[in-house]
Amino acid sequence: MRDDYQLFIEKVYAKFRIDLKQYKEAQMKRRLTSLRDKRGYQDFMSYFDAIHQDKGLLNEFIDRITINVSEFYRNPKRWEVLRDTVIPTLQTNNKSFFVWSAACSTGEEPYSIAILLKEFFPNVNAKILATDIDEKVLERAKQGVYAEQALKELPEELKKKYFTYRDNTYEVDPSIKRQITFKKHNLLEDDYPEQVDLIICRNVLIYFTDTAKDKIYHNFSESLTTNGVLFVGSTEQIFSPNKYNLQLLDTFFYQKLN
Repeated sequence: MRDDYQLFIEKVYAKFRIDLKQYKEAQMKRRLTSLRDKRGYQDFMSYFDAIHQDKGLLNEFIDRITINVSEFYRNPKRWEVLRDTVIPTLQTNNKSFFVWSAACSTGEEPYSIAILLKEFFPNVNAKILATDIDEKVLERAKQGVYAEQALKELPEELKKKYFTYRDNTYEVDPSIKRQITFKKHNLLEDDYPEQVDLIICRNVLIYFTDTAKDKIYHNFSESLTTNGVLFVGSTEQIFSPNKYNLQLLDTFFYQKLN
């Protein structure tokens, strides 16, 4: 007989197209049990009925299954490689440049790439797509307002140039906001964009099962242009990149072969 959690997983997928089977079970079940208990539900079936009826509880549930921890220029040395090696490798004269920030959370990552491009590659015709499954964090990302902690790795001159400080927060300059299109996207269910030059997806896939990661890496590879680059997180080394028609370009950067 299926337990309460397995039935919950099936109902969530049928109703919301969110496949909890693709997340590491022990970790996810622990997170959701904690949230369920906090809201006063004794079992997962009653909790499902609640998130089905209550938009606020549903948003909280989606927020809990996604890991919304980010900051500007996270792991600064990797951003230096992006600036000094990766983008020059990808960029040719008079060429448009399509960047996809996948699972972008509250927006620090796509705003970081927009600032980097505007500052160091001002003549590049860049299109930046930023996506996440969580509509609540996408709304926060569109607002572009951050606490000082999120900007701790950002050079002071860029902070002054591209942010307005007020009421103990920093707001991204409108010229940077205009560079980015935010959109809801489910990495496990939705179609992927095509002909992407640079995909940034960092510190997200560690929460997925190996089967789910395999599917996502294949889809990322299909999404990239020839020679396009995938930028992953510091805990997400791809051990057999050739399986996905990728090769190591630099630490945490993988280039599509053909």
